[in-house]
Amino acid sequence: MKKTLRIGIAGYGIVGKRRREVAESRGDMQTVAVCDQYFGESGALEDGTRYYPHYSDLLREDLDALFVSISNDMAAEVTSAGLERGLHVFCEKPPGRDLEDIARVFATKKHHPGLKLKYGFNHRYHDSVRDALAILSSGELGRVINARGIYGKSQLVTFGQTSWRTDRALAGGGVLLDQGIHMVDLLRLFCGEFAEVHSYVSNDFWKHDVEDNAYALMRSKTGVVAMLHSSATQWRHRFNLDITLERGSITLSGILSGSKSYGAETLTVARLGEDDMGDPLEQTTRYNTDPSWRAEIDEFANAIRDNGTIIHGSADDAYRTMELVYRIYCADPEWRTRWSLRDPAAGSGTKSE
Repeated sequence: MKKTLRIGIAGYGIVGKRRREVAESRGDMQTVAVCDQYFGESGALEDGTRYYPHYSDLLREDLDALFVSISNDMAAEVTSAGLERGLHVFCEKPPGRDLEDIARVFATKKHHPGLKLKYGFNHRYHDSVRDALAILSSGELGRVINARGIYGKSQLVTFGQTSWRTDRALAGGGVLLDQGIHMVDLLRLFCGEFAEVHSYVSNDFWKHDVEDNAYALMRSKTGVVAMLHSSATQWRHRFNLDITLERGSITLSGILSGSKSYGAETLTVARLGEDDMGDPLEQTTRYNTDPSWRAEIDEFANAIRDNGTIIHGSADDAYRTMELVYRIYCADPEWRTRWSLRDPAAGSGTKSE
C-alpha cells in the first residue's frame, strides 16, 4: 500500500468538505479531486485540488478511495461506480433511497471482494454510545428489557441543507430515512434484530411527499420491546435514548453535532438499590468532544491499509438498518399503499453476504 491514500470526494457540500478536513488531519490521506453539480465546469481550487461537475470525470483520476457525500438518488450509483473503478468506498447514510438501490451496490461488491465498503453511521462512534455499550456488554446491569428512542428536529430541511430532502423521487423518504435512521441503527445495536414492527407514519404537518413523523413499536427476537419517534416537528432539537435493564437503566441524552443544537451529550446510569424507593442512585457523565467523524474514517483507512474488517457501518449492517426503516414504513398499511412500497418482511429484500 502506498504511503499516502489518494482520495476523491463525490459531493462537495457541507459533509463532503468536513470529510476532507477530517481525512487529511490523519496525515496519510490526500484529496486529489472533488466533484459537485454546483461546479459548472472543470477547474482547480486554490490549493490545486481538481474539481469536476460530474462524478464520471472524478473517477478518471488516480485514486485509492472514494468518499460519497451526495444526494440519496445518486448515492448507490456513485458507490457502485467507485467499486467498479477498483476503489475502496466510504458512503454516507442512507445507503440509497430504498432496498433496491442497496441490492444493486451489493451485486457490484460481489465482484470486488477485496475492496472495503463502509457506510457513515457515525453515532456508533460517540463516546456516550461506546460507554453505554461497554456497560451493557459487561453484564453489570443484566439484560435489556426495553428501550425508547426520540430523535427530532424542527423541520425537514435545516442548517442550510438543500431542498432535495423533501422530494420523494430524490430522497426516498423523509425524517426517518434522513435522521431517524441513526436511532434505528442504535436500537439494533442495543436491542438486537426485531421480529415484529408496528408503526404510524405521517406527513400531515409539512405536507411534503415524505414523512415528517414516524412512530414505531417493535419487539426483538429475544423479547426486547423498543419504541421510536422520529420527528421533523420537534421544535427543540432532541436526541434521547432510554434503555431499561434488569438491574438499572442507561439514558443517552443530547448528541454533539456540527450544528451544536441537540444539547449537551450525557450518559446517565442508574443502578438499583435494595431500598431506593423508585429513586435509584444515578451517575451522569458529560462529553465535551465528538470523536465520531475521525474514528470512523480511521477505521476505514486502517481497514484499507491492513486489509482489516469494517466493524461498524459494514454493508451488512447498513442493509439491516435500511431494511428496518422500510419495515417501519410498510408496517403502516396506509403509508405502504399510498406510496406503493414493497414490504421487506414479505421477502422482497435482498440481504447482503
